[in-house]
Amino acid sequence: MTIEAYLETDYCVSGEPPFILRIGIANEQLAKLYKQFKKNSGVFVTAFNPFSIDPGEAANTARQIELAKELSRRSLIFFEGIGRYPLGEWTAEPSYFVLGLSLEAAKVLGKKYDQNAVVWCGPDAIPELVLLR
Repeated sequence: MTIEAYLETDYCVSGEPPFILRIGIANEQLAKLYKQFKKNSGVFVTAFNPFSIDPGEAANTARQIELAKELSRRSLIFFEGIGRYPLGEWTAEPSYFVLGLSLEAAKVLGKKYDQNAVVWCGPDAIPELVLLR
């Protein structure tokens, strides 16, 4: 997947109500979520397709389950999500939106799960693409 595709992807968060993060565009629903949970940052991350290589459905599912277990063990607030490229050229990737992680912690998490990038959102609720390699 190219950087351009990452920038065009819809990062769908299954909050109440659900909402879509788009790179560079402030998100009012995200700002409300911050207020609700008294947080001011978050990261959209997946464990699927390490370094953009599909290891198969079973391996991807196992990786995603491990990520969810880690988030739970760390008592982090997170929501299911899906990264969906609007042109349909790539399969949508199950993901999580995790509240309260600093930019550095978000980078560490993405690198641990062999991702090329994560989508980090700071206090301004504007999603930004953060390349990890």
